[in-house]
Amino acid sequence: MITNFEESISDSAKGMKRSVIRELLKLTQREDIISFAGGLPAPDSFPIEELKEISCEVLDEDGKCALQYGATEGDHKLREILTERYVQQGLEITSDNLIILSSSQQGLDLTGKILLNRGDKFICGLPSYLGGLSAFSSYGGIPVGIEFDKYGMRSDLLEKSLIEMQNKQETAKFIYVIPDFQNPAGITMPEFRRLEIIEIAKKYNVLIVEDSPYRELRFEGEPQKMMYDLDTTGHVITLGTFSKIFVPGFRIGWLMAHQKVIDKFVKAKQSTDLCTASFTQKITAKYIEKGYFDKNLKLIIDMYRKKRDVMIQAFKDFMPDGVSWTHPEGGLFLFLSLPKDMDAEDLFKIAIEKKVAFVLGSVFHCDGSGKNTMRINFSFMDEKNNRIGVQRIAESIKLLLQNNVEV
Repeated sequence: MITNFEESISDSAKGMKRSVIRELLKLTQREDIISFAGGLPAPDSFPIEELKEISCEVLDEDGKCALQYGATEGDHKLREILTERYVQQGLEITSDNLIILSSSQQGLDLTGKILLNRGDKFICGLPSYLGGLSAFSSYGGIPVGIEFDKYGMRSDLLEKSLIEMQNKQETAKFIYVIPDFQNPAGITMPEFRRLEIIEIAKKYNVLIVEDSPYRELRFEGEPQKMMYDLDTTGHVITLGTFSKIFVPGFRIGWLMAHQKVIDKFVKAKQSTDLCTASFTQKITAKYIEKGYFDKNLKLIIDMYRKKRDVMIQAFKDFMPDGVSWTHPEGGLFLFLSLPKDMDAEDLFKIAIEKKVAFVLGSVFHCDGSGKNTMRINFSFMDEKNNRIGVQRIAESIKLLLQNNVEV
């Protein structure tokens, strides 16, 4: 190894950090620990038998193409299928508005690569998805956090921040939002708030990055229109993924935007991985064509609804006074808030001893706030362990409360 390696790395690499969540998962792989830490789909949701069948069909019918390089834009059939699904929801798009990605995380990385110079600012929520914050920060982006209310990102504070930046002759490159079952808070942004944010984005000429990995996982309530659908001027870039609604191991996502934006992403993707894997794209397209996708999605939704309900009931049964939590209408997560004077990091140390894990809420806050919060995943563990795990967290909270009183 060269002696001056650290001096050789780029500014972008210097800004990269290991994912707190991915590192945490290494600590919670012990079989005796109930982990609510990861954003993992339930392994029981994976359609293994159907995928065996379809994999053989793809190899028999189109093997030479399936095993070859593909177009950077993605498999034509898969793009057409996704486009048609959006058209059926009322969106006015063509396949020229859509590119297939190697996971939506690649879309976040390419967003930073395309839009951010070092020192540029971007808007995000307090809290916001850590993977997005990390991707943007690795390109030198500086986050400006906007507090939430029960409807998600506060539009009044968003405009206030943009005015302050304008007065300083600064600009925000984009506004990053997760409007459906937000990670980590679990909040769904109602249509009126989406429209408020879109109007502000138009007024200050700022792009919106709409991250939408959980939209199809709705358990209750009315679906809200996508921000891409509500926008009429091409201000919105939307990211989607099959990781939470099909299989994460295929690493297939997509990005939807104005054709001028898509062209930039195609160029950026070509210098990154040339193309997303052809084989898994063709398997996915055939899986949807044969009707398996919608059938399995209904089973996943029912499974996760039951797991969420068990967990929320456990909160009601076991949590001490002063602890509150969100009630997500879908997705994979809920957010738990401790009394203001408690630190979730102190709680984590006790919880690990009781063999249960979660993610500190502070890692989702770009300003270091949220120290009394935590993210809880309800999709991965079974219903029994969801209840047992919540009971262990509640016992840990009570012990921490007791320790605080004694001090």
